[in-house]
Amino acid sequence: MKKTLVILAAGIGNRYGGAKQITPVGPCGEKIIDFSIYDAYKAGFEKIVFIIRKSFEEDFREAVGNPVSKFMEVDYVFQEIDPEYAEKGRTKPFGTAEAIALCREKVEGPFAVINADDYYGTHCFSLIGNLLDEMKGEGEYAMIGYRIENTVTDKGHVSRGVCKTENGMLVEINERTHIEKRGECAEYTEDGENWFPLSAGTPVSMNFWGFTPDIFDHLDKAMEEFKNGELLEKPLKAECYLPSVVGELLKEGKATVKVQECPDKWFGVTYKEDTPELVKALAELTEKGEYPSPIWG
Repeated sequence: MKKTLVILAAGIGNRYGGAKQITPVGPCGEKIIDFSIYDAYKAGFEKIVFIIRKSFEEDFREAVGNPVSKFMEVDYVFQEIDPEYAEKGRTKPFGTAEAIALCREKVEGPFAVINADDYYGTHCFSLIGNLLDEMKGEGEYAMIGYRIENTVTDKGHVSRGVCKTENGMLVEINERTHIEKRGECAEYTEDGENWFPLSAGTPVSMNFWGFTPDIFDHLDKAMEEFKNGELLEKPLKAECYLPSVVGELLKEGKATVKVQECPDKWFGVTYKEDTPELVKALAELTEKGEYPSPIWG
């Protein structure tokens, strides 16, 4: 079975203000996603599954998929806004849990998941590849963890899965959708008024997972519960988050998650103001020989 990487790329990029997945940031016009795919390619991944919007397909194929397809197998899954809710004014799909659930027919063995608009570092794909190789049975999952101080931006708030680990295993994960760089390290809020500290060294999820295919059954069940519960209460805003599903599986004893910490600093394009720092970092890594220039030349 081909080692597969699933990439979440259906987000519009509201905070960024555009199609950040295909914004040039590399020395030869590479996109942020090119660097992750190249690192995955070096680590032995042979297949990429992109989750995108259908309306975005032509531009995405031209900018990202077609160049990569010369080196790896490429496939697509389309995540759309439910027409019933679009008529009510909803402007985005139902979340990352739904996105991964759509990939059932595209994946055969253990697979990895990442975001399209995050730069994860040069070490992490080898780490997740090794974890995928170690997976022996259902419910044995994995996650690449990052230190909170390496994943925040000065330009605004971010969403992270805040983790509690013991002996290299994930014990608990809570999705925090508003984390800011403030205080001694970072703080999060649920209501915009009350803030709670996150100390340096706190492990967080960047949606970098390793799963066995049984996750699809759990995701389908979670989506059914979501549609009959939270979505009815908040039809325009509610989302079903992948880390939240994993957290519930941990509580129910239906899964284990091995956590491998990555020492690298995260870079992203959550906000346009993040772009210059990212461009500088990628140029320096290219100059050091970590990446060819152009990547797919």
